[in-house]
Amino acid sequence: MSEYGLGEIEMRFASLIWEREPIASGELAKLSEQELGWKKSTTYTVLKRLCAKGIFQNKKGTVTSLVSYDEFQAKQSEKFVDEKFQGSLPGFVAAFCSRKKLSREEIEELKQIIEKERL
Repeated sequence: MSEYGLGEIEMRFASLIWEREPIASGELAKLSEQELGWKKSTTYTVLKRLCAKGIFQNKKGTVTSLVSYDEFQAKQSEKFVDEKFQGSLPGFVAAFCSRKKLSREEIEELKQIIEKERL
């Protein structure tokens, strides 16, 4: 999976695709005009850029993802922890918890996630 980042507008556009895929490129252009106020040329320019980043593909006029929304979010989260906390997940959690107290339910959910990943 290549390294990628999306700006706010690109993320809104990507969300249109993830929520509706597979989607015909013509339908995507119409949707982008309605939702983002874009011209057809803008839609195809941004789509081409996101395809070049390896996130989507446009084959025979049908746009689908190469990277799911969940995969994208996971990669962005990893990148954030790597850049801001030198890859230390405990460092991130400690910083987060210093500002926001976790509920018992959240703590139990995190414990379950950790136990599941240990197996």
